[in-house]
Amino acid sequence: MHLANQVKQLIKKEMQLEWRSKYALNGVLLYVVSTVFVCYMSFISMPEKLTWNALFWIIMLFASINAVAKSFLQESKGRHLYIYTLVSPLALIIAKTLYNSLLMIGLTLVALAFYCLVFEPPADIDYLMYLVAVILGSLSFATIFTMVSAIASKAGNGGMLMAILSFPIIIPVLIVLVKLAKNAIDGLDRSVSLDDIGLLLVINAMVMSVSLILFPYLWRD
Repeated sequence: MHLANQVKQLIKKEMQLEWRSKYALNGVLLYVVSTVFVCYMSFISMPEKLTWNALFWIIMLFASINAVAKSFLQESKGRHLYIYTLVSPLALIIAKTLYNSLLMIGLTLVALAFYCLVFEPPADIDYLMYLVAVILGSLSFATIFTMVSAIASKAGNGGMLMAILSFPIIIPVLIVLVKLAKNAIDGLDRSVSLDDIGLLLVINAMVMSVSLILFPYLWRD
């Protein structure tokens, strides 16, 4: 119960800070809207459904980096030290991951709605399965980039280090996500996508487990 209360208070703190600055919300929404608008001015209409799917995930990949990277990189050493004296490292990494997951799910759903408004989705798309892919993708981006942000914050030039560390982890996730989303766009039977859904869940569980194991040692530094 003590850990759960710390996680609750940390998530509340993150929401209050976000509500004051609205950095991630306004910045990422501006990025998504402007990128989709530029693509609309360039393409006018999507030539095929594979391009429609690929462009959406490219936009969300860079949007997630902008939204989640600030988790640890933007906080000062003084605030790190202050939080260190108040809560356990497990509570901090769990709260950061949960908050970033909620943030990414909300931003991705808004981005998908605007994207579908500008570019008409394929006619035979399975909306429910594509929504599952979007939610799983949001969770994957949040867990991976939160962990990498925590590691990069302990080193100099954190932005570049974050890009280097996240590349080998995010590529396999993107491959599975694009495949899962393509199955939904093609309107295939949902049973075909169960393996991909299970694989994404396993990857998220592994990343979260590694975060819980490594972060206490990082936090002591």
